[in-house]
Amino acid sequence: MSNPVVPIQKVGSSCPSGYSTQGGMCVPTSSSAKPAIIKIGSSCPSGWSTQGAYCVANSSNPKHVIPKVGSSCPSGYSTQGSYCVKT
Repeated sequence: MSNPVVPIQKVGSSCPSGYSTQGGMCVPTSSSAKPAIIKIGSSCPSGWSTQGAYCVANSSNPKHVIPKVGSSCPSGYSTQGSYCVKT
């Protein structure tokens, strides 16, 4: 399982590379668009790079990442900062 390339909520004034603004969303418009998630805190999980208010995957098929809620991640995920990453 990985994060798909799908529209994401627009945060701030610009969208990540490969995405364009449509209303309050950032919509993938390029075949080279990589999965993106909203950045939580000051850093992105391993395998993801900061682009403004977003974390963008370094590959087109990254490990699945979800926001960490509470003090621990679900079974099968490890903690990386403010995220849970599929192990």
